[in-house]
Amino acid sequence: MDQSEIFTQYHSLLFSIAYRMLGSAMEAEDMVQEAFLRWHNAADAVIESPKAYLTTVITRLCIDHLRLARVKREEYIGPWLPEPLFVDPAQDIGKGIEAHESLSLAFLLLMESLTPMERAVFLLHEVFAYSHTEIAAMVEQSEANCRQILHRAKHSLERNKRHIQVSPEDQKRLFSQFLQASANGDVQGLLSMLADDITLYSDGGFARRPIYGSKNVANFIFGLLRKASPGLELVVSEVNAQPALLCYVDGNLFGVLTLHVSASKVKDVYFQLNPQKLTTIPPRS
Repeated sequence: MDQSEIFTQYHSLLFSIAYRMLGSAMEAEDMVQEAFLRWHNAADAVIESPKAYLTTVITRLCIDHLRLARVKREEYIGPWLPEPLFVDPAQDIGKGIEAHESLSLAFLLLMESLTPMERAVFLLHEVFAYSHTEIAAMVEQSEANCRQILHRAKHSLERNKRHIQVSPEDQKRLFSQFLQASANGDVQGLLSMLADDITLYSDGGFARRPIYGSKNVANFIFGLLRKASPGLELVVSEVNAQPALLCYVDGNLFGVLTLHVSASKVKDVYFQLNPQKLTTIPPRS
């Protein structure tokens, strides 16, 4: 195979790592393109393992990018949310339940509690099944340091983790019940499935600050529905390997709503409205 064919073989892997690192499909694709340029420029070098070389390049690019991006996210107007991603399961690279859960918006937000180095080591080991020896070479750390970094990352995630993700089946069931109660104006039905400490995050648009508490979140949702445009069309789909509600007005996508659920309760609502982050969602057919 020539250089382009080899790179194409690992494109999905590189994008999968970059997206989980950055929480942005656009930024991830930028990193992949930069990795391709570096791969192309290394044409005369002796590379024993293209996979290891490319994984190293994409990891280091993402670490550097995250260190710069932290300042921008701190200055972001309203809550920062990851970019929703329409995922083809056949194209995503990962291992089992870890790969599925690591695509969820709740998990990607949880990753924000980690340093760029912690994020890289955690993802490479826990989701992509690289050994400590391999990771040490990729991030230019000793194996002992990588083990310590992984330990700190796990401790940080457990400390910040509010809940455990339920099975995909339970998630779909509760998502359907949530939509039905909202559409029917069933206040008590909706409140019964919202956790008392629920938080609604809106990436721009209607709510610049998180909304806390079941009654406040329910009032916000019903208020939106009362003010809805006559051209509103709601389509149930799937983004980030979880159920999602795509909101269209006159055929144009303007928002994506997803839930994070645990123990038969909705713990978080994510309403993504930033148009720059909705470009990966396929247009209305």
